[in-house]
Amino acid sequence: MYVEFYCLLSLGLLLSQNCEFSLPGCTDGGPLFSSKAPQVCGVRVQLEMQALWRQFDQLGTEMIVTKSGRRMFPTFQVKISGMDPSAEYVLLMDFIPVDDKRYRYTFHSSSWLVAGRADVAAPSRMHFHPDSPAPGSQWMKQTVSFDSLKLTNNLLDDNGHMILNSMHRYQPRFHVVYVDPTPNSHLNAYRNFCSFSFPETRFMAVTAYQNHRITQLKIASNPFAKGFRTSDPQEEMKDWKAENSMNWTENREDADYCSLPVSLPSADAFGCLAPRCPGKEPQACGQFIHRRVINAASGAGR
Repeated sequence: MYVEFYCLLSLGLLLSQNCEFSLPGCTDGGPLFSSKAPQVCGVRVQLEMQALWRQFDQLGTEMIVTKSGRRMFPTFQVKISGMDPSAEYVLLMDFIPVDDKRYRYTFHSSSWLVAGRADVAAPSRMHFHPDSPAPGSQWMKQTVSFDSLKLTNNLLDDNGHMILNSMHRYQPRFHVVYVDPTPNSHLNAYRNFCSFSFPETRFMAVTAYQNHRITQLKIASNPFAKGFRTSDPQEEMKDWKAENSMNWTENREDADYCSLPVSLPSADAFGCLAPRCPGKEPQACGQFIHRRVINAASGAGR
């Protein structure tokens, strides 16, 4: 089994070089995939929260990458059918570049433009679902969630997070691997896996959200962002500080910008932190601090 794992990892690195090799099912792909093992050739995968993914895709999905690693939202979740209930399977994901370009966001037109050739590709990695390996009956009885997967831009990451380049577009891919118990199964490893990709899950990796509509949709859709939906500025700032563990003080301009949240509270909330600013009304001071944080975030994302 371990030999097959090593073989599959090598094969995964080969596949990651070509986005077009990612398949919607095991019945496509020409001669190479015409002799898939029966344990995988009937596997079907349905993307959960597909309507939400499409909402984000229409706006141009962005996913935050940080040095310490950031979870995805929407979370990649799937429902699986067609597995052999008694066979063992390993589930894993990887991320491949959509193209060979680097992008930048223009605020006046609210759109992404090509900024040049892509940066050197980050080291290829795969994220194994923590329940792997498990029998097909277990995988099929409930939604499979990759909620522990994190994205990072740290090339030296040693936590197993997925390493991505900021301002590049990526396609998540999902792989189902049959754990073949027969001797020398690694010699035919290509028969024992199947790959799936969903175009609506493509995203731009960023260190700070560029499109404010993406920020708003994430706040409205993420159940963990309820603190950002309050209309009370005092409560808004209180929830934001608690969720992001930032050491804010009244009228402080040297706040810690190193770990920015999914979104920022409104200028009203910042105004509550700065009741007195020399030469400024409280609300104007709040807007000043708000812009300062946004500029710090935007600068880090380019």
